[in-house]
Amino acid sequence: MTWVTAVARLRARREPGTLATVATVRGHAPRRAGAKLVVGLTETWGSIGGGNIEAVAIDRARELNVAADPEPELMEFALNDKVTGRHGVQCCGGAVTVLLEPLPVVQAVAVFGVGHVGLELARILARHDLDLHLIDSRPDVLTDERLGVLADAVAQIHVHHTPLLPEEVLGQLPPGTHVLIMTHDHAEDAALCDAALRTAGLGSIGLIGSAAKWARFRHRLATEGDHDAATIDRIKTPVGIGEIRGKEPATIAVSIAADLLRTFERDRR
Repeated sequence: MTWVTAVARLRARREPGTLATVATVRGHAPRRAGAKLVVGLTETWGSIGGGNIEAVAIDRARELNVAADPEPELMEFALNDKVTGRHGVQCCGGAVTVLLEPLPVVQAVAVFGVGHVGLELARILARHDLDLHLIDSRPDVLTDERLGVLADAVAQIHVHHTPLLPEEVLGQLPPGTHVLIMTHDHAEDAALCDAALRTAGLGSIGLIGSAAKWARFRHRLATEGDHDAATIDRIKTPVGIGEIRGKEPATIAVSIAADLLRTFERDRR
């Protein structure tokens, strides 16, 4: 398995990892500069030379894998018989530096409703390294032609066409996914709000709409959904930054994206 495939596998599993790369080599060493090793929580792929170099790098990578906000770092190794490493001696005669690059689990966002605002929001979020789920019950808003504006996306985009019950997608989302509800149908929005509150492990829940819409929803969630006030308060509405008051789809999308990025920053602390 190539290191690229290994990194993709970790991302698909939503498992943190670390990419170890031989950055520089002076003199004799087991591997040339550029050799790579991917370290997951329990598995490794590739090699940076075996022996003490690799074992120490794996030990440190596993520490980075579980750290709160890890940063890239360099490790230096002298390969001679006068240096005893934690896992033995390597006496090739050279010196090696290894770059450790953390591969954290990326944020996940689910946008329910890919109308005017939803598409503008997708265009912004697609330029960030995250898993972006786009869900809509209408096939015409999910065509390849309409979503072609996302062709250069950095994000990994997952499109879900759900003609009957969009709320079923909630149970398929990765843990911690941030949910934004902005469909074309208030009844669909209401069903999604109720289902989201019943789905364990989600991140934030945001609803687009007016104060009057939320008053009706809140009453229904309490009376028909039997949710208590604290549970209902998990839904943030209106979404976005309150000081940005424009009603154009692109303006609303910028406001929502900025507020979501602020949430991501809080998650890192």
